[in-house]
Formats: sequence, C-alpha cells, structure tokens
Amino acid sequence: MFSMTITPAFLDTDALGHINNTRLPVWFELARNDVFRIFTPDLDPKKWQLILARIEVDYTGELFFGEDVEVRTSISRIGNSSFTVYQEAWQKGVMGAKGSATMVHYDFSTAKTVVLSPELRSALEAHTTPG
Repeated sequence: MFSMTITPAFLDTDALGHINNTRLPVWFELARNDVFRIFTPDLDPKKWQLILARIEVDYTGELFFGEDVEVRTSISRIGNSSFTVYQEAWQKGVMGAKGSATMVHYDFSTAKTVVLSPELRSALEAHTTPG
C-alpha cells in the first residue's frame, strides 16, 4: 500500500466548510503517482503507458480544512491488461471517502491495450489489498 499526506488548502473547501466533493478525485489522482511510476518511473508523458477507464468515489464521512488528509492507495484487482486502484481518504482516524479507478495498460502508438508483463504484474501484486 502507498500513503500520501495532503494538506488541504482553503480553496479546497465549499460553502459548508467541508472539503469540496470535486477535490477527492483530484487528490486520488495525485496519490496514484506512485502507481504511475511502476509504468513510467520518471512520469514523462511522452512515455505514458496508462489510460483511465473508470473512476468512482463514495463519500463516507466529512473532511475539513485545517487537518491533514491521508490518502491510502492499493491495488484491488489485476486483469490481463487492466487493474483497479483502490483508495481511501482518512482524516483524524476517520475515513471520509473511498474510491476506485480502473487503469488500462495502453500503447498510444498503436492505440491498443497491452497485456501486463510478469514484471509489471509482480510490481502491482506487491501493493494489493489484503484479503
């Protein structure tokens, strides 16, 4: 599992004082950088090997300005050419959101999906969600 700490900015809040619901997908994508590095270690977009096929976010609690948020990232499913990233946002010991993103290993020059190599599969398996 990967972990990233986000320090909410004032601009991340909504009129009710909560972290705005539009920020969680952005924070989750930022926290996927560790997964992206498995495929593109230097994060050079010219070498990019992934496309996003689906995201979903469930808001399970409240998140607020003034306290750090920990985003936990793991792999929950590995297919032939795709995999699912599972993420949770925690603040002060309480989960405020969870979500998943389906990523596809992709060759932009041929516009086709690519089967995950044994090396990539192993690297992803090292970060799978237990159970």
